[in-house]
Amino acid sequence: MNKKDLRIVYMGTPEFAVESLKRLVEGGYNIVGVITMPDKPMGRHGSVLQPSPVKQYAVSQGLKVLQPEKLKDEQFLAELRELKADLQIVVAFRMLPEVVWNMPPMGTFNLHASLLPQYRGAAPINWAVINGDTETGITTFFLKHEIDTGEIIDQVRVPIADTDNVEIVYNRLMMLGGDLVLKTVDAILDGNVKTTPQEELAQIEELRPAPKIFKETCRIDWTQGVKKVYDFVRGLSPYPAAWTELHQGEQAPVMLKIFETEKQYCSHNYQPGSIDTDKKTYFRIATTDGYLNIHSLQLAGKKRMEVTDFLRGYRFDDSTYVK
Repeated sequence: MNKKDLRIVYMGTPEFAVESLKRLVEGGYNIVGVITMPDKPMGRHGSVLQPSPVKQYAVSQGLKVLQPEKLKDEQFLAELRELKADLQIVVAFRMLPEVVWNMPPMGTFNLHASLLPQYRGAAPINWAVINGDTETGITTFFLKHEIDTGEIIDQVRVPIADTDNVEIVYNRLMMLGGDLVLKTVDAILDGNVKTTPQEELAQIEELRPAPKIFKETCRIDWTQGVKKVYDFVRGLSPYPAAWTELHQGEQAPVMLKIFETEKQYCSHNYQPGSIDTDKKTYFRIATTDGYLNIHSLQLAGKKRMEVTDFLRGYRFDDSTYVK
C-alpha cells in the first residue's frame, strides 16, 4: 500500500492539532475525513459561530469535515464507516468510545504531549513545567480502553529550559508533533512498527498525573519556596495564568494574574505574601526562602502590563499584601 491508498481519518480541535494535519496534507497523504468539535457560539449573545482551528484549516484544503455533538451518535458512526478509513489519527481531541477507535483495520493512534507513561491526562505540558521538569516530550501510541495507556509507538524527548513558559514548550512540541505523526504513519505504512507496553516503562519511575486545570488550580500558594512558585507561574503562563488576590485595608480583594517573574533567594523577616516595593521600579512578593520579582501582571479589569506601568498607576499602603 502506498500513501495515496492509505485512507486516513484525522481527529483534532485546537491549534496544536493543526500542524500535524498540515504536515500530512503537504506530505501527500489521503485524508478522507476530519473530525472536530462543533462550532462554538461567540460574541455577546452567542450569535456568531467560531469554527475550531482544525476545521478552518480542513475547509481551506477542501477536506470533508464532520462535527458530531456525540461520538456514539448513530448517524455520525454511519458517516464514519462510510469513510472506510484504514487508519485514524487523534491529536488533542476528546476521549473516543471503543466503537470509534476500534473501527479502522490498522487501528487508531494518538499524539500525546508528554513522555508517556508520565503525565497522562488533559494538561501534560502545564504540569511538566509546574513540576520543574527539565525534560518533556511527545509520544505516539495506539488507543485502548483506559485513557493514555495504549502501547507506545514512538517518542521524542525535548528539553525544558528554566526560563521556558508553557507557551514556549507548547509551540516547540506542536512543531515536533508534526514530524512524529509523519514518522509514525510512515512506519505503520511500511509495517515497521515495534510497540512498547507502557507497563514496562511505568515500573522505572513514579508516575505523575496531568489532570485538567481549573481556575482554583491556578491560585498561587505563597507559603512555598521561590522555585516552586516560579515554576508554577511559568507553567500557567500566558494561559490560563497563575493568580493571587491583592488585599488592601478594608477594600475588597482584587484578582491579580502574574505572567513573568524572576527568582531571588535570600533570608528575610516577612510573612509569605508580603509585598516589598519602591513603588517605581520593582515589586517583589515574599515566599518562604526569598522573593519573587514580578515583571508582568494583570489586574482584574485591566490589560496585561509591565510592572513599571502597574506601579505608576497603583497606590500601595502598608496594609497591602497578596494571598
